[in-house]
Amino acid sequence: MENLLGLGIGFVAVVMIFSIPLSAIWTTHLRKSQNIRARVVKDEIELEKLKYDNFLLETEKIRIDLQQKQASLLETSADPLILDLQKRAQSESKVISS
Repeated sequence: MENLLGLGIGFVAVVMIFSIPLSAIWTTHLRKSQNIRARVVKDEIELEKLKYDNFLLETEKIRIDLQQKQASLLETSADPLILDLQKRAQSESKVISS
């Protein structure tokens, strides 16, 4: 019986001795994983900001191109429908800028 008790205590001692470094290794791994995930999320957020800024710039560029094409079309045409469209565009731009 004493041998069995001594064996049990020895087994518990061995498990405890090896579990401490294993738990330290595991927690270090989890911390590194969390840091990597945090960096990935931060990079994704920065990428989304860049995409949004790019979208705004492209939208503004397209708007300016359309206005220039519309202005050149209106300047070269004497069609009454186009002249009416020109008046509408000018009144809309005044409302938008106000």
